[in-house]
Amino acid sequence: MHRWSELFIPTLREAPADAEVASHKFLVRAGYIRQLAAGIYSYLFLGNRSFNKIMAIVRQEMDRIGQEFFLPALHPREIWEASGRWALMGDNLFRLKDRKGADMCLGMTEEEVMTEIARKELRSYKQLPQIWYQIATKFRDEPRPRSGLLRVRQFMMKDAYSFDIDAAGLDVSYKKHYETYCRIFDRCGLKYMVVEADSGAMGGKESHEFMVRTPAGEDQIVSCDGCNYAANMEKATSKLEAVADLAAEGDGTPLLVHTPGQKTIEDVAKFLGVSPKNKIKTLALMADETDAAGKKKSRAIVVLMRGDHQLNEAKLNATVAVATRPMEETEIERLFNSPAGYLGPLGIEWAKDLKRDVDQPMLLVDKALEGRANLIGGANKKDYHLKNLTPGKNFQPTAYADLRSVTAGEACPNCGKALRIDTAVEVGHIFKLGYRYSESMGARVLDKNGKEVTPIMGCYGIGIERILTAAVEQSNDENGFWLPPAIAPFEIVVSATNVKDEKVKSAAEDIAKQLETAGFDVILDDRDERPGVKFKDADLVGIPFRITVGKKVTEDTVEVVLRSTREMRDVRITAVVEYFQELLGRTS
Repeated sequence: MHRWSELFIPTLREAPADAEVASHKFLVRAGYIRQLAAGIYSYLFLGNRSFNKIMAIVRQEMDRIGQEFFLPALHPREIWEASGRWALMGDNLFRLKDRKGADMCLGMTEEEVMTEIARKELRSYKQLPQIWYQIATKFRDEPRPRSGLLRVRQFMMKDAYSFDIDAAGLDVSYKKHYETYCRIFDRCGLKYMVVEADSGAMGGKESHEFMVRTPAGEDQIVSCDGCNYAANMEKATSKLEAVADLAAEGDGTPLLVHTPGQKTIEDVAKFLGVSPKNKIKTLALMADETDAAGKKKSRAIVVLMRGDHQLNEAKLNATVAVATRPMEETEIERLFNSPAGYLGPLGIEWAKDLKRDVDQPMLLVDKALEGRANLIGGANKKDYHLKNLTPGKNFQPTAYADLRSVTAGEACPNCGKALRIDTAVEVGHIFKLGYRYSESMGARVLDKNGKEVTPIMGCYGIGIERILTAAVEQSNDENGFWLPPAIAPFEIVVSATNVKDEKVKSAAEDIAKQLETAGFDVILDDRDERPGVKFKDADLVGIPFRITVGKKVTEDTVEVVLRSTREMRDVRITAVVEYFQELLGRTS
């Protein structure tokens, strides 16, 4: 039996000064974690028990569809070079050298290692499909660790990888993981949403995130209460209300207008007496790349947005498949022959193809401007703008693309009802990687016809710590937090109000033993402390149920407190086991 008096549970009255979010404050105060360095935490007794329960749930569900591996955290540079991510991951990757001077890194994910195993071991379609997973420590050289366990440099992750012979097989593996993740998060007691997502640095096409709404989150999710639409801000779309175009002025050709000192969208719109919705916002960017010969090349990427819209950088990066940066003044002058504030699309020879015309500047036009007419944009001349600008007529975009960020209140793309935007914590993410790693690293198998083909891959991650932090974020008050029974360090705390009273002490011991024998995870608070101290600690540390053993033992009665609602019920001591079996759906 676990006795509080014998355990290390260092609860605190005050949270650390740097703790901003509820999970950080309470996990420290409840004695779950202690910080060793920025973004690096030790997991103490209670924290470790919760994490072990979470990992057990993850393992049970993953074992239904896959096989568990345990892979090295220390990786040679060569496999990351083969995938192209040694340079791509930049400073986020922990890098080191061994005593012989060989470059190594600490794994932040395991695509390279898993693909290397597949490359060496998989030979035939008969060996596919394969689903391999592990639960292990990962490392990320996070530039700004914060929010306790939400943004760290060392963390636990369940990462899984699927290998299939074709896209139809990947669809099956992906669906298996989707359903498995739902079971995992259901069992962990999370109130989560599944949203369409961007694959980011992982690569690939289809992608879903499993998100928990909380003010502590760093992601924004767009969702509709009228239907099941939900997407990460990086992927979200909406229906826009129709905008009336301006009437053409003069002969309808681009008309130069004097706008002295008016640089911003708002200033120009006010000066000309029009809505920003009739203006073009011109964003001047550069993409810096290194070619096969190692020569650095820069390419201009110009984006046109509706005046009242904001560029979504993730959508842009997905469209051009490369990171961008703002143009410098000299670069702006060189391309536009104009100072910033008056930039526009006319007078420049734009690339006609995204990939082939790599020596020409790229002009991307947001889809909200497609089909619009008589817009107002910069004239590439100081103190002047142009009226009567029509995309596709007065200038030819390289491509139209969805590049804007959705805003709250816009219409759902599915049902038309108003969209909402919330902050959220990502607890899981699944990707269809495609051929990015298997192709670049040379994994090949023979198909049914004896032809050598590249297996198609999927990647599937769960943040172990994030399950706990999300649970704390969604269930806390000023006194502490409560966890779902499945992931709480203990399900029930039996609090003896006075251990010097032999009847109270004996009854508490007997109740704890009976519950433990019945299969419940119980801790007996047998400390010689005032009842108020015990109750405060019980409220703080995340245990969902408390049994108060006090003077009513003479009446064969104890008080059961449900931490989430503060509801108190008197229960007969002889019926305590049956009460919890019914409450938690356990069979005798």
